[in-house]
Amino acid sequence: MSAEYVVILVLVALLLGAAAAWFLLRRRRSEHLRRDFGPEYDRAVEERGDRSEAERELEGRRERVRQLHIHPLPPTEREEFSAAWTQVQKRFVDSPAEAVGEADRLVSEVMQRRGYPMADFEQRAADISVDHPRVIDNYRAAHALADRSRNGRATTEDLRQAMVHYRTLFDDLLEERSAKTEVKIDRAS
Repeated sequence: MSAEYVVILVLVALLLGAAAAWFLLRRRRSEHLRRDFGPEYDRAVEERGDRSEAERELEGRRERVRQLHIHPLPPTEREEFSAAWTQVQKRFVDSPAEAVGEADRLVSEVMQRRGYPMADFEQRAADISVDHPRVIDNYRAAHALADRSRNGRATTEDLRQAMVHYRTLFDDLLEERSAKTEVKIDRAS
């Protein structure tokens, strides 16, 4: 076996090793992003039409949120918000559309108090998806239903669903899963 042949084999082996390492690192990155972002990962890939581009965007979101000063609420504020949420849910039976509007406002206030910037809705949703990826679909659905309500096109069932979606996000933002926030919303006809 000639020295040139050995050098070529070594170079090919190094290239194959580098390609395998690159592939494994990329796969690991994808798995971490998929695990961290959950359904939001699939949504981003579908929306972008390209996995690499979607992953860059998700990493960009993560970096943006890292720069923010997101913090948990102090216990007293959590309790105040929880009590306000209970009142909003009680109001739903008599005034469903107004309760949904109040739920939207209350969720926005919690987000703001925790340190999330209150830019346009899509930016808020992107920011929230970093720390609350399992409930971001709830936020998008609730927001869409609240928009339908503001335009007078929401049914009572739509409004009930909006409240359920807002409650899920609200609980996650408060970082509390207590029985106090689990008041049932009756089906109004």
